[in-house]
Amino acid sequence: MTDATVERRALGRRAVALEWGTIGYNVVEGIVAIGFGVVAGSIALTGFGIDSIIEVTAAGVVLQRLVVELRGAEPDEAKERRALRVVACTFFALAVYVVVEGVRDLVIGATPSTSPAGIVVTAASLVVMPTLARFKQRVGVALGNRLVIADAAETRLCALLSASTLLGLVGYAAFGWRWLDPLAGFVIAYFAIREGREAWEGELVCDD
Repeated sequence: MTDATVERRALGRRAVALEWGTIGYNVVEGIVAIGFGVVAGSIALTGFGIDSIIEVTAAGVVLQRLVVELRGAEPDEAKERRALRVVACTFFALAVYVVVEGVRDLVIGATPSTSPAGIVVTAASLVVMPTLARFKQRVGVALGNRLVIADAAETRLCALLSASTLLGLVGYAAFGWRWLDPLAGFVIAYFAIREGREAWEGELVCDD
């Protein structure tokens, strides 16, 4: 076994560990965010939780592919493209949800409740998600694996959603600005559509 092969296997195992870490964290994050988002009537927090479940789905797709490669199978470009498009569709579904719910709440003047738990979980994600994304991006580039790079982009999106969701929750809790919640949802939709388009076209491999 050559040094290059040994190094590639080590990178593959590192990528697998990162995907498992992503799955574990996002399962907890998604349950907490969706649960408290529904209770508080917060579109942004619920959408953030749904994105966490999407992150679990995407990480699961990538993990399965990595395990196959570690077993010595040759990369299948067609399967990789299909997997990227599955990731893209999850982005689009999230965008549709938050836009529809955001417009509805603006029209009827719905008011969310304050969610201290939501503030805590989104603040924690501002630390965890960028760290995971950075490591996954490095490993994905080193491996030349488009799926890992795409998943790193989705993890970066989760970090951006953490920031916008946290802003909406804090803005409402501090100032009663109810319009910030659907606005944060629209921000989520914008980034979801952008990343979804790039995943669909296979352009995420070019991201810095």
